[in-house]
Amino acid sequence: MNQNLIAAALAATFLSAPLSATAGEAELLQRIEKMAAELEQLKAELKASVKKTDVVEQRQQEMAAAAPAVAAAAAASAVQSAGAAAVQASAAAPRTVLTGYGEINYNRPSKNASAAQTDVRRAVIGITHRFDDKTKLVSEFEWEHAIVSADDKGESEVEQLYVEREFGNGLRGKAGLFLIPAGLLNTNHEPTAYYGVERNFVETAIIPSTWREAGLGLSGDTANGLTWDAGITTGFDLSKWDAAGEDGRESPLGSIHQEGQMAKSRHMSVHGALNWRGVPGLLVGGSVFTGKAGHKTEGFAAQDARITVYDLHTRYTPGHWDLSALYARGQISNTEELNATFVGNPNPVPRSFAGWYAQAAYQLLKAGDYTLSPFVRYEQFNTAKSYAAVPQGLGVAPAADEKVSTVGANLRVGEGVVLKADYQKFREDKTRDRLNLGVGFSY
Repeated sequence: MNQNLIAAALAATFLSAPLSATAGEAELLQRIEKMAAELEQLKAELKASVKKTDVVEQRQQEMAAAAPAVAAAAAASAVQSAGAAAVQASAAAPRTVLTGYGEINYNRPSKNASAAQTDVRRAVIGITHRFDDKTKLVSEFEWEHAIVSADDKGESEVEQLYVEREFGNGLRGKAGLFLIPAGLLNTNHEPTAYYGVERNFVETAIIPSTWREAGLGLSGDTANGLTWDAGITTGFDLSKWDAAGEDGRESPLGSIHQEGQMAKSRHMSVHGALNWRGVPGLLVGGSVFTGKAGHKTEGFAAQDARITVYDLHTRYTPGHWDLSALYARGQISNTEELNATFVGNPNPVPRSFAGWYAQAAYQLLKAGDYTLSPFVRYEQFNTAKSYAAVPQGLGVAPAADEKVSTVGANLRVGEGVVLKADYQKFREDKTRDRLNLGVGFSY
């Protein structure tokens, strides 16, 4: 408030105040002094009020000016604390991690109970060692059928052994012995990852499981859910084909893969895979692998033979459902001269082999640590779908497509153990109908 206005108001009040006609001069002076004192008090209070207001405004301005610095200091402190926590967590994380999986299966043919058997199908130990935040070693060592010796059917093998380096922006590179990114099963083949006691036939007979090659690989992912893999690796050795045996009929590529064991490398192979996960719960993808398989082997009749295998696959998990389907096809070219040397044998080299399956599972019950998921799968495959032409009367007729229906259930116990049971019905070879029971684990 303006001081002059206050003074004028007081003066007006004074002048308008009625004075008693009998009041003396002394009384009048006393009243004037009193009003003057009140005026001085008002002036002092006004001055103090103005000063206080200025101090408050100045303090507010100082706080406003200091706010960005305070906020920056608080943010820097938070970042420093988060960074320290991340460093501490990184330092606390183990540099070497032990993993593993395994399964024990029981198979009982319905038409030949005496052929029932129990098998420690496989036991795998994995060791992953991280050299730093971007570089790691991945290794897996597998034992099959419980006992390994010269007189037993067991096997001991290195399933994976490679070094991987992260380059940033989702880009990774690796070198060594690694799994080929084909189908749904080959790179995710732990017993807790698939339905049924046995791995499906299409991804065992057409795409060999577990299929691995030695070489270089590059992979990456994008923000829209697309992941890709590419590489150059060793391939197959067609000179290993045994036309008199049954291995080629069970799995053409499984009988001639090299698994990193002194692998012939005159001809290298290339592969590529694309997988899209842009919609929650949906996976759509495919892969291709191709390369020559003659390797300039001396005296071999199929130097220019080329092996190509590709697949298309999808998986969809809406709610409690788990739906999947896959088609795979393999081709071996330029086998005419080679098969001419196999005349009279039951299993020459096929020109094509193919198969597909469709599968549906449903999470029926979840109680505590237990999850029960019944499933049904239908698959159709042929490991000798066609042969290259040979002189009339000397060839072998293509095999019929085998059709297999599987009905069963998986009972998960927590996250690492699964109990399985299923029954399989074969359309062509009915002697293979069987009941399967199994227990598997992964950690």
